[in-house]
Amino acid sequence: MVDVVVTGVGLWTALGETAQTTWSKLIAGESAIALRQPFLPIPPVPLAMTGKLPADPDSLLMTTVKAALADAGLTLPLERCGVVIGSSRSYLNRWEAMMARGETSLEPWLAALPCGLSGQIAQLIGSQGPVLAPMAACATGLWALFQGYMLLQTEQCERVLVGAVDAPITPLTLTGFRRMKAMATEGCYPFDCDRNGLVLGEGAAAVVLEARAVIADKTTYGQILDFGLSNDAYHISSSRQDGTLTVAQQCLQRSGLQASDIDYIHTHGTGTRLNDANEAYMIQRLCPAAAVSSTKGSTGHTLGAAGLIGVVFSLLGLKYQALPPCVGLQRPEFDLNFVYPHCRRSTPVKHLLCSSFGFGGQNAVVAITHA
Repeated sequence: MVDVVVTGVGLWTALGETAQTTWSKLIAGESAIALRQPFLPIPPVPLAMTGKLPADPDSLLMTTVKAALADAGLTLPLERCGVVIGSSRSYLNRWEAMMARGETSLEPWLAALPCGLSGQIAQLIGSQGPVLAPMAACATGLWALFQGYMLLQTEQCERVLVGAVDAPITPLTLTGFRRMKAMATEGCYPFDCDRNGLVLGEGAAAVVLEARAVIADKTTYGQILDFGLSNDAYHISSSRQDGTLTVAQQCLQRSGLQASDIDYIHTHGTGTRLNDANEAYMIQRLCPAAAVSSTKGSTGHTLGAAGLIGVVFSLLGLKYQALPPCVGLQRPEFDLNFVYPHCRRSTPVKHLLCSSFGFGGQNAVVAITHA
């Protein structure tokens, strides 16, 4: 087995354009969620936006990738670097705009294919290695991380750049989630008795993966131990109650960890009734003593980027030995060891889990340890 470590991170959320800015505001318990109306025909809703207007995925991703490469001390070109870029919505914003104006030219449609994000990053860094573009609903970020991890395990390349991005503030996305009655009316309150839905957010994350054996004494954020991955094949949007538990057990087994080894769990924690209840069930059955938080009350739900954003938060938690709070939580419905806002918790953290779950029963959990 190859010891896969993270040597660089990049992050852009509605809280800030850099990993450090986002982290500082998150630890302070701030939320970027506000009532917004980006499209006049659609009523105002709570959103977590990176600017005054809806973002384009290219700008989010490019800035984040460049930050991760600089953080890892890498210079271009990187010919033997693999590229894995995941997105749930990809260029949906452009497709909707082209449909609205009746675009008939083929070129802009081809330029907005879902795989275009990976291709752009491969060109940016001069990669001649594998280039992948996974899509697995809201579990996409962790699927991208897994594929990058496996490229190193199978020695397909010498390092891998993994990214995930979503800019989901589009008319179709807003209308779809509203019709499903999945969107919150005020704010996002994961695991709270008063939670009433998710809040869409924009964001991107990127990490550089390298084999420990070839990086000499380069500083690392943490080691990726292993994953649990599954699909419930159960319902178009709902998940099985035991699906999250099963995949978390798989992750621990493959990582060589006991449930008692887990110090912290960065949850998917969307603020919806069913998702939070299922995830709480998993934690209560498996790791009831572990510290728990969701960061979506601060950043919103960034869909396909959420899993990798959670991984970056987890890695920063390892670096600073501090746990991100569950912003928005006031009256917890579940008896868990929550990290509360405005109660900064600095605690020894060695092993942690980061989870991400998506429509169609996509389940993903990764185990990470202090490098």
